[in-house]
Amino acid sequence: MYALLWSWSFTGLFLLSILANGVMGYDEMDLFNGTYVFHKQDDDDGDVLVVGLTLVQAATAEGAVCLDGSMPGYHLYRGYGSGANNWIIQLQGGAWCDSIEDCQNRKRSSYGSSTLMEKQLNFTGLLSNKAAENPDFYNWNKVKVRYCDGASFSGDSENKTAQLQFRGKRIFLAVMEDLMAKGMCHAKKALLNGCSSGGLSAILRCDDFSSLFPPTTKVKCMSDAGFFLDAVDISGAHSIRRMYSGVVNTQGLQNTLPRTCTSHLEPTSCLFPQNIINQVKTPLFILNSAFDSWQIENSIAPPSADPSGSWHNCSSSFKCNTSQMQFLEGFKMSMLDALKTFSMSSKNGMYISSRWAHCLAERKDTWSPGNSQPGEDTGMAVAVGDWYFERAKK
Repeated sequence: MYALLWSWSFTGLFLLSILANGVMGYDEMDLFNGTYVFHKQDDDDGDVLVVGLTLVQAATAEGAVCLDGSMPGYHLYRGYGSGANNWIIQLQGGAWCDSIEDCQNRKRSSYGSSTLMEKQLNFTGLLSNKAAENPDFYNWNKVKVRYCDGASFSGDSENKTAQLQFRGKRIFLAVMEDLMAKGMCHAKKALLNGCSSGGLSAILRCDDFSSLFPPTTKVKCMSDAGFFLDAVDISGAHSIRRMYSGVVNTQGLQNTLPRTCTSHLEPTSCLFPQNIINQVKTPLFILNSAFDSWQIENSIAPPSADPSGSWHNCSSSFKCNTSQMQFLEGFKMSMLDALKTFSMSSKNGMYISSRWAHCLAERKDTWSPGNSQPGEDTGMAVAVGDWYFERAKK
């Protein structure tokens, strides 16, 4: 059984997350005397794992291509020792395109064309090869799958007039096929994960990923900052729902979103994790901030809902007044309510942080056990590891 407990104290807000195996972790965020604000940091020791880009040559013949028709790609770091037959697959994030014009602009970037992708990427956080930073997964095979379809690896259509290919689902399957041929078929353990729109992708493709392996392989999935709520913004509108509707209609996702959801809800609703996580059969972990910085800035208080700019300091740097914090408290409670049923399944796990942040597992400054902040008991790296390996904490 999973539970979430929130409590107030004179020093701030505490979030406690109790995992099924008895692990309890909490973050402290001092709301009255300052706040912990996290920004992406580069490793200052210069010893960062850098991994080159591999293009999937066979994917073009299968129609598994980026928005501009170029072949997809990924970055692979080979595991070793006890991790030689274990695999982490991380699906890259990077928002979505919600109109033909938006997707045409996107195809002229690394998020729509492999011809513009960086040839190397730094592997940090969950992808780090340092035991001190990533104790449970440091020596596993690690893959970062590049995101170039604009719809969380879910589309399977095209717009010939606009010269756009919406083949995210095919890309996912083609990359997995390529990795299976490179040894992933022998995996003893596997973890599919992703951050932001990649975190949503990890939820949508979780059972597809699990189906690649025999029952003897331990397969689990994790969504990092991918729990996007169907929330009402500060003007009373549904900004993120409007954007998701554009994604669904532009890429024709009506036929590719989970049928367990579209059988009783309209397609746009089935892009929201709250409506699909309870139908995912594979064990799933939700890692998210209740004060997710991207959602605050783009879903709760986007410029379209805040023409006066009164929310700018709150949405951009979490310097919020009392009424704004009350609004965000409502958002937090909506997130917890949406996770109640999910949290009751013994196979699932969750770590809901009180940090103002977005994407936690791929960053050294939030993932590494050595970077725990004041008030933390079980850090997120430990919590995820305890859940994956089913370690009971006495």
